[in-house]
Amino acid sequence: MSIERVAIIGLGLIGGSIGLAVSEKLPKVRTSGWDFDPDVRRRAAERDLVQEVCENAGEAVGNADLVILCVPVGAMGDAAAAIGSSLPEGAIVSDVGSSKASVAKTLAEALPGAIVIPAHPVAGTEKSGPDAGFADLFNHRWCILTPGEDAPQQAVSDLAAFWEGIGAKAEIMDAEHHDLVLAVTSHIPHLIAFTIVGTASDLEDVTRGEVIKYSAGGFRDFTRIAASDPTMWRDVFLTNRDAVLEVLGRFSEDLTALQRAIRNGDGDTLFDLFTRTRAIRRQVVEQGQDDARPDFGRKDH
Repeated sequence: MSIERVAIIGLGLIGGSIGLAVSEKLPKVRTSGWDFDPDVRRRAAERDLVQEVCENAGEAVGNADLVILCVPVGAMGDAAAAIGSSLPEGAIVSDVGSSKASVAKTLAEALPGAIVIPAHPVAGTEKSGPDAGFADLFNHRWCILTPGEDAPQQAVSDLAAFWEGIGAKAEIMDAEHHDLVLAVTSHIPHLIAFTIVGTASDLEDVTRGEVIKYSAGGFRDFTRIAASDPTMWRDVFLTNRDAVLEVLGRFSEDLTALQRAIRNGDGDTLFDLFTRTRAIRRQVVEQGQDDARPDFGRKDH
């Protein structure tokens, strides 16, 4: 791997975790970083999220081989504009956003001639900010790279090696296909969680605390997802609009069919669906993407 200097723009959960992972697993790689929020920069310096916290974006990227934009997808254009005049020739520009086609277009327009290779580490928690990061966030998780046709193969290989070096498994995918896959596996599940928890909140006057008090099992896990960063998810749904609406349409059809089965007392249809979904859960565990222990290994206190 020829990446020796990494600049991280945005020092929250993902950016901070990248910095910590590099420090722990790639100790020869130098890191610098910047965040638009001075309080975040201060906390990032206190936690040593990167080796040098800079006072402006241009300073952070000045000597970088790799620049990773760890900002909400709606802020990618502004972040790219902030580094454009300081970006070294030959540096790779990447990101960590959950939608890829829109990011690729935005970065290509903002940074003409730059080597842009969008990426998406499929990892995270419901927490955000500079105190949320930890070095093992990417261990055994996928990082999907969506290089354009003109991306240099060596740069793609170097970026893949970087992510593998901090614990992830790299995969190459077309940007539009990525957006459809993530609409199914991430975006729609989050939308459902936001909706379910919002519905419970609307019912609170009726239930007066019972929803919270008895939030075991499914609802509790929905609340974890629904606690995710609102700015990030607002931008994800707006920038991946087409794929989300396509999958949401299919989900709505399936939900209508399920509603019909319940109304008609069609137990066979319900049993067949639940059998199929149970098998999918086993496959997720077998692929090492979740914990097979009871209650997901959660330790309640």
